[in-house]
Parts: sequence; structure tokens; C-alpha cells
Amino acid sequence: MKYLVCYVFFSLYAISIGYSQINEEKRKEDFVIAFGSCNKQSLPQPLWNEILKNKPDLFIWGGDNIYGDSDDMSKIKNHYKLQNSNLDYQLLKNSVPIMATWDDHDYGKNDAGGEWKMKRESQQLFLDFLEVGKEDKRRNQEGIYTSKTFKTSKGSVKVIILDTRYFRSPLLKDPAGKKRYIPHDGNNETVLGEKQWKWLEEELKTTKVDFHVIVSSIQFLSGEHGWECWSNFPNEVTRLEQLIVALKVKNCVLLSGDRHISEFSKKELSDLGYPIVDFTSSGLTHSYLGFNGEPNQFRVGDVIHTPSFGILKFNFETKVITMQMRGKDNKVLQEIQQQYLLD
Repeated sequence: MKYLVCYVFFSLYAISIGYSQINEEKRKEDFVIAFGSCNKQSLPQPLWNEILKNKPDLFIWGGDNIYGDSDDMSKIKNHYKLQNSNLDYQLLKNSVPIMATWDDHDYGKNDAGGEWKMKRESQQLFLDFLEVGKEDKRRNQEGIYTSKTFKTSKGSVKVIILDTRYFRSPLLKDPAGKKRYIPHDGNNETVLGEKQWKWLEEELKTTKVDFHVIVSSIQFLSGEHGWECWSNFPNEVTRLEQLIVALKVKNCVLLSGDRHISEFSKKELSDLGYPIVDFTSSGLTHSYLGFNGEPNQFRVGDVIHTPSFGILKFNFETKVITMQMRGKDNKVLQEIQQQYLLD
């Protein structure tokens, strides 16, 4: 018995030394965010260990964190349980803080929005999966939107998680059948809903940080493909762009998922001083292997259509974010560096 106790003690000591060494080694970058989306709980999940090799300070789920697609909440609960039982994911969540949004498949129904009849029940299971405490305000609010500011001795990053499901107006199907969906031409349809819009405005104007990271499950800039995206609601795209410019939001980048491809999109906004980048990373366990091209006027670089995850490396002194798509064996599949505004 005493040998077992000694073994456990020295194992824990070795682990603590290992984590200490990691923390001492890691500071080529001032802050690192890893993120990814489209994770099927029943498939092999080889990328968790690759993500950890980047020594992230935060991991962000970008949506479709499991594939539930059911109005039977016991089934969705079991899907979350299966995901949580993955040993490599357990290692990540015990090592790194986690934030998350959801998308349609963990929301409970393909392409569903505010009309989904089980959204309240699904929200509680989502929060259970993230181990959110009963006192957290997300337990009582409508929608899973939230934010958190991460501060270091060199600078700070505010992460804003949007809910693009709970309040979203119905999508408009293409009557010609050429695409799945086409944009609405009115101003009454919404992605975020008024409550969330008011919350977002307060979040963007009440804090002073070096960088803002806005997480949307669906793509913000790419919108010519006819699938789900913000561009199906042009009034909402304009509203967010105008809000960022009007508030002079400092050094803002958007993260998205959903598409089973990864790409960088970039758009210049007048009077902002830096371009808006929408970094799409999808998916973690499966991807659009048969991808053969689609238009995106804002695309920078190539489309990656093999399983991958996203990495953002922040330099607070130079105000540069290095953005990388990484895949098998932690290989860099594509990279851009974006210069943001200096103080």
C-alpha cells in the first residue's frame, strides 16, 4: 500500500513539475487562443493532443461541439457524456480554460433558430457540459451569450461569445433551388435579437483592452455560398459593422465555424483603422473532403478542407496577431499575420 501511495505522490509531483516547465517555456507569445468547431463525439478525435502542443491559454468551442439533433434531451445528454468521456479531451479541459458557443447540431436541430421548441432545455444541457455553476447568469437568461476578459502582465484580451441560434429569425429558402438559402431583403429579421444586441453594445463600449475576440458560430464575412451565414441577414451585418466603427472598438477579430472548411476572410471598414478578419476553423473530427471551390470576395489565401483547428498568437507590444490553421501532427496548414492599432 505504501508503495502505491509513494507512486501516486511522485506521479502528481512529476505532473506539477511538468506544468511548471510548460509555463516557463511558453512565452514566445504573450497570449494564445486555440479554437475549433464541428466535433462528432462518436468519431476519433486526434487533434486534442495537437492543440495542447501549442500551450494555449484558452480553448474556444466554435459550435457543433457534439452532434445531437434530437428533441429527446436524454439523447443529447448522452452525447455530451460521451464527449466528456474522451480521455484526450479530459486532459485539455483539465489543463486549459474553456469557453464555448453552440451551433445547430448541439442546439438540437439542423439549421434551427429562435423557433426551436427545445431551446430552453438544450441550453441547460449545454451549460451542464461546460460545468457552468447554478449561480451563473446564463442559467436564467435567454441564450448562452457571455464574455470574459483575460489579463496578463503585458496586456489583455476580451472574448465575447455570441449566440446566433436562440433569437435568430427563420432563414429564407431559395425558391429557384440554386442555393439552400438567400438573403432577406427586409430590416425586421435578426441574428442576435434586441436583448443580445443591447448586451453586445455594452460589452464593446465598457471595457478597455488590447484586443477584442468575437465568437460567432456562423461565418460573418463569407456569404456567397448559400449556406447559413450572417449575409442571409444583410441588415445585421451592417449593424455589427457600424457598431464596431461607431464605438471605435479596439483591435477586433471574429472567429467562426460551421462550414467543415477553414479559411481567412478580411474586409476593410472605413474609419476603423484596421481590417476585420473572420477566421473560420472547421472541423475538428471531419471536414468537407470533396470541396471543389466556392466564391468568397473577402477570402485571403486558400481554403483548407481537411480536419484542423485554429491558433491565435497575440503580441501585446507590437499589436500583431499570428493566426494559424493547424492539423495532423500540429502542422501549420496556413498562416496570416495581422497588424492592429498601436496605443
